[in-house]
Amino acid sequence: MSSLKPMTLYSHAGGPNPWKVAIILDELRLPYHHKFLDFQSVKAEPFISLNPNGRVPGLEDPNTGISLWESGAIIDYIIEQYDTAHKLQYTSVPEKYQTRVWEHFQMSGQGPYFGQLIWFSRYHPEKVQSAVDRYANEVKRVTGVIDAHLKRQKTDYLVGDKLTYADLMFVPWAVTIAGLDSVDLSEFETYGAWLKRLTDRPVVANIIKQREEAMAAGK
Repeated sequence: MSSLKPMTLYSHAGGPNPWKVAIILDELRLPYHHKFLDFQSVKAEPFISLNPNGRVPGLEDPNTGISLWESGAIIDYIIEQYDTAHKLQYTSVPEKYQTRVWEHFQMSGQGPYFGQLIWFSRYHPEKVQSAVDRYANEVKRVTGVIDAHLKRQKTDYLVGDKLTYADLMFVPWAVTIAGLDSVDLSEFETYGAWLKRLTDRPVVANIIKQREEAMAAGK
């Protein structure tokens, strides 16, 4: 796909959701560049016309003229439009739809609960222990769902032994939560092995490094 024009991925170093998109783009070797925005810029023009919700990520694809927001919708688009070799997806049924189940679980379960725990553990101006405890318990519950599923299925990945975009979508939030003292996930050994399998991938390891460098640079 060397003839493709680079896409623009609107991002923020600290936000895990744009990095989900970056992992998929890199795994598929698609050209793109990050455009890092601060929290004021995402609430103002011109970005607010791309994303009325005023959040990152956003994606502009000059190859099709399409602009999108919401990480799940962006990833769906990338997979459908560019994963023509089916590297990160199934075409068979029921596996195709089982992958979508885990994709939606990441967006409805992992992302919101992990994000709230990070907020109340690091950024909320007051210490609200009941909120920390609630979201720490939810993080453990969500992690336990993945751990139990992998044990029951005896597979390397969420849907069989094929890596899919759904597995990769869990990585940025999982890595972000790892540094918190408010939750200990070490009991979930199968989950831990699965996550290591993902973060050991060269593309994923490079994205994690890029994010750390961007955060250090204050982007």
